[in-house]
Amino acid sequence: MDLRPRSHPTYLAFVVHRVSGLLLALFLPLHFWVLGTAITGEARLEGFLRWADNPLVKAAETVLVVLLAAHLAGGLRVLALEFLGWRSRQKDLVAASAGIALLAGLAFLLNVV
Repeated sequence: MDLRPRSHPTYLAFVVHRVSGLLLALFLPLHFWVLGTAITGEARLEGFLRWADNPLVKAAETVLVVLLAAHLAGGLRVLALEFLGWRSRQKDLVAASAGIALLAGLAFLLNVV
């Protein structure tokens, strides 16, 4: 038995899933603030949208999409584990989850530019 379970890819997938969920939860108040800005007035929203054209904001959006995809793919991996049981190919599921998340981020980035 491995004495270092934290070096296993499934543990890394667990950490990524939890951290992405936490970061997405921290993002929600900002998201609701922007939605509130849209309700309060067109001029404020237009100013925010001009600010959002900043390349740094576009990079942050890409990171957000990767976080969303990582959390979704990790959640699907956990569901597969729950319903299908432990498989010897868990490392393959972790790699597929990471690949899906990065592919979603790349697709978003290519569409933004």
